[in-house]
Amino acid sequence: MYFVDTIEVPGLGNRGYLAGGAHSAVVVDPPRDIDRVITAAALRGVRITQVVETHVHNDYVTGGLELARLTGAAYLVPAAARVGYQRVPVADGDRTEIDDGLVLRALATPGHTPHHTAYVLEEAGHAVAVFTGGSLLIGTVGRPDLVEPRLTDHLARAQYDSAHRMAAELPDETAVLPTHGFGSFCSATQAAGGDTTTIGRERAANEALVKDIDAFVADLLAGLDDIPAYYAHMGPANAEGPAPVDLTPPRPADAEEIAARLASGEWVVDLRHRVAFAEGHVAGSFNFEAEGQLAAYLAWLLPWGKPVTLLAETQAQLADAQRELVRVGIDRPAAAATGSPADWTRPGDRPRSFPRATFAELAARDGVVILDVRRDSERAGGHIRGSVHIPVHQLRDRLAEIPEGTVWVHCAGGMRAAIAASLLDAVGRDVVTVDDGFAAALDAGLPMARVTPAEARARADADAVLVDVREPAEWATGHAPGAVLAPLSALTAGETLPRTAQGRPVVAICRSGKRSREAAALLTARGTDVVDVIGGMRAWVQAGLPVVTESCTAPSDPT
Repeated sequence: MYFVDTIEVPGLGNRGYLAGGAHSAVVVDPPRDIDRVITAAALRGVRITQVVETHVHNDYVTGGLELARLTGAAYLVPAAARVGYQRVPVADGDRTEIDDGLVLRALATPGHTPHHTAYVLEEAGHAVAVFTGGSLLIGTVGRPDLVEPRLTDHLARAQYDSAHRMAAELPDETAVLPTHGFGSFCSATQAAGGDTTTIGRERAANEALVKDIDAFVADLLAGLDDIPAYYAHMGPANAEGPAPVDLTPPRPADAEEIAARLASGEWVVDLRHRVAFAEGHVAGSFNFEAEGQLAAYLAWLLPWGKPVTLLAETQAQLADAQRELVRVGIDRPAAAATGSPADWTRPGDRPRSFPRATFAELAARDGVVILDVRRDSERAGGHIRGSVHIPVHQLRDRLAEIPEGTVWVHCAGGMRAAIAASLLDAVGRDVVTVDDGFAAALDAGLPMARVTPAEARARADADAVLVDVREPAEWATGHAPGAVLAPLSALTAGETLPRTAQGRPVVAICRSGKRSREAAALLTARGTDVVDVIGGMRAWVQAGLPVVTESCTAPSDPT
């Protein structure tokens, strides 16, 4: 009888796996802190005989090489991957015996990377599970744009083919066990649908298996978010061969040393909860909560290689943070301290603080700067009209773009707003962090800059004009009744809106919602009262709203 144990890495949204039989086991895509994997094997009473990688990872530092060295296991890596260490090269169809009657079969699944390989676990010749790495995920696939921009379209199509290969070759009941897809930025989208699945379920619901290839590729590429900056360092580290980790406590720092490190431009990171940080913190320190996505966001924002000092409430919190950070290559903090701001602040210095608020409190204020630090894809689902948008991972380099005045900063739930607020506070800005779920913004009556198709139609039936910003050929395939055409390409070239749209509230619409966002930003800068439609004409049609196909002559002529 086989088993599969999951090695959770929640801070990065990943999983590794320990799978085997009565005596021996294989580890798939292990995290860098391999002591957890060794403990899991000991609890099972099995010997690790193989360690396998589905691909050279771009989002975390692997523990595979060190795990194989310590256990004496064979280290299996896709043959086409260029690596600087000895390993067992794996090709499509290769079979490796794990235990009596238990075999691991390699299945070439390019797409997430060119050399990506899935592994089918077979018991007595029957496929019982497939370790899909960054290929077939739950409801979606791994993103294809992490290797080389010129390969992105090719790899997106390869993802489609790989998903279809697995769906064609494996039984419906085969468990699908991906490495990415549980909050990882390696996912093409953050799909819903639980955290377990099978080939049969994916065949019925996965984006790669229910769409034709052109629609799949177009939607996949349109939905890709920014790539975390630290990803550029993960692939090379994994190809070279990561060093063993050192999780011993960092050298302790007192208040004088903390102040000196801040004065020299080093980062001092406070790991406490955002509520405690807002109530009092060392001036100049940044707040990255230990609980949550500490590793992903600190590695994303921290200039690579810059020394970092950690401030924690307890030694346990500090140790957990160290474990999280080695997974993304932040190996040794320069120093650390535990306790509270009273312990970290020199005599005569005072901790800083800033207020927290809700969206309801924001709605009661006028004339303040609203800063939205969510990602582009999140803002696409709706945002507060007039808000400034700078994703948190870009904020450090764009602080000068924020208008003068008190800054009310928000994200989707509060964690990233706290990071942003600490960055602003460190440079002396007056800041209020909105520690609230974004759904509360609408409940509070704050005006939204994006509307649903039904809301768009209601506005058009009142006094607004629908402005379709697609190209004429797209317009001719079908558009909303009463809409006027003003292609984004014409607007960006300096043309004005058609006369019928001038001086009126505008509702911008395109195919999927991307170009209409750009048009709305452009028109807002020109003084137009404008919102845009979430999901564009696709959502309009899905909502069952009417579409007409008559042509339009000189659609973008402003006269």
